[in-house]
Amino acid sequence: MDKFAAVKVFRALAVLVFVATAALAGPPFQTDDPEPIDFRNYEFYTFAASDGTPVETDTVGPAVEFNWGALPNVHLHIIVPAAAILPSNNPALAPAGMGPRAFGLGDIETGIKYRFVQETKHRPMVGTFVMFELPTGSAARGLGVGKTWYKVPLWVQKSSGPWTTYGGGGVTLVNAPGYRNFPFAGWLVQRDLGKKVTLGTEIFYHGPEGLATPQTRPATLIDVGGYYKFRDPGFQFLFCYGHTAIGQTENYAYLGLYWTWGKGGKPGDSDKPAGTAFNGLAPPGLMGHS
Repeated sequence: MDKFAAVKVFRALAVLVFVATAALAGPPFQTDDPEPIDFRNYEFYTFAASDGTPVETDTVGPAVEFNWGALPNVHLHIIVPAAAILPSNNPALAPAGMGPRAFGLGDIETGIKYRFVQETKHRPMVGTFVMFELPTGSAARGLGVGKTWYKVPLWVQKSSGPWTTYGGGGVTLVNAPGYRNFPFAGWLVQRDLGKKVTLGTEIFYHGPEGLATPQTRPATLIDVGGYYKFRDPGFQFLFCYGHTAIGQTENYAYLGLYWTWGKGGKPGDSDKPAGTAFNGLAPPGLMGHS
């Protein structure tokens, strides 16, 4: 493989990196939860997010996310993102991170969240949120992977008064040259501070994602974020920022607006949005998680 072909493969898979790690989240976090939205309820997000290493920064946004409580204990999910890749063009890292910037439609994320164990006084709820990343972004420009890839997680959650904790992990499955399947895991603790503000902290880990990606080594990040509820509790502002604590240097950020409505329950009954974070992001990068 010549240098030009190697760079092209790297950039296409760099897109995969951001999406994979970012698309693992319960917005605005990278760790997800097993709680679907209520039956016959709906969620809508508009957001922007980024994930970067010294090699390259990948962004998603503007992006829109829609979740539908299609059945009891089941919701369907889709994210349609604009995506950007911002190579560092640092000669010391060549050929990685070399090339022009690009912006356009990214890979569309779809998913199914299913809760199969209900929470009780002494038992946590348990569920999964399987993601299908569709190859709608341009692989030639580095805005998509060029193939469908998947995330298969298991999540658990327990609440007590103003406190909620959830987490778990799974595997990202990618069949692409220079890339490898890799594990991810995270755990989050959050607390309601009155009726308007909820704050949380998570620890999130992902394994090495392949020699053709910026995330060639594992990283463990600590992220801090939360939600601000406007006068209508069904309308919220979401925010998060995180940085590597152990492993390869990496930065994560998310900002978004969230609306919920429907017949399945009163808007604002839930302690948190039930969608997926950047979750779901679509490329760039294996960047969405979530």
